[in-house]
Amino acid sequence: MKLKEIIAALERLAPLRLQDEWDNSGLQVGFPEAEVSRVMVCLDITEAIVDEVIANECNMIVSHHPLLFKALRQVSDATYQQRCVVRALAAGISIYSAHTSLDNAPGGVNHKIAEKLALQNLCWLSPLDSGEGGSGLVGELPRPEKDADFMARVKHVFGVQCLQHSDLDGREIRRVALCGGAGAFLLRDAVRSGADCFLSGEFHYHDYFENDGVLLAELGHYQSEQFTQDILQEYLTLNCPGVEVLKTTINTNPVCYD
Repeated sequence: MKLKEIIAALERLAPLRLQDEWDNSGLQVGFPEAEVSRVMVCLDITEAIVDEVIANECNMIVSHHPLLFKALRQVSDATYQQRCVVRALAAGISIYSAHTSLDNAPGGVNHKIAEKLALQNLCWLSPLDSGEGGSGLVGELPRPEKDADFMARVKHVFGVQCLQHSDLDGREIRRVALCGGAGAFLLRDAVRSGADCFLSGEFHYHDYFENDGVLLAELGHYQSEQFTQDILQEYLTLNCPGVEVLKTTINTNPVCYD
């Protein structure tokens, strides 16, 4: 398929009009008429990812996090972003990122998290004015769970080594708000939604003082969005016939735990 055809398919899943105004979802590197036969999906783009893409003879990367947030002042080897761009162009590799366009889309990042937790009766925490999507979700568990039991299940489902959270007091968890990645900006919305727990990738320190009794739980940014790769692989496999879609084998999480 041509790159422009794959982009058109991706933007049916995650329309660019849904992205936040500060974001840079969309085509990062490449030429729309280029032919694409093999794609690799990933969460982040690093030099190790580009090496893996070249080794697997892929000619396109589809990531969640954009490689380019700020304009490049030069294209050289001064930063990892520049080095990735140079190597991608030299190897004929196109790069596309679906970031908040996929966060805010129906069936996107947050819906995958809700699916993993078996949440029902979902609605947006902060709907977009257009009504097409929104930021974060709130839903209900099939049956209430004690807070400690819910925390243990979250750790198991997301495969996390540790879970940072506010005090456990034995409360029942039924209504859960969530946001993949950095969700602290939705704390007031989570409180207004009547959530018993707000699960996200990151919160700020002072959010733990100002949570109005809502249990806060931090998965880690990478951990909360890890299943985004599955969304992209499954979607592209179904909607881009003749294109092979691989998923990276590299964990790009830069945060370590001892």
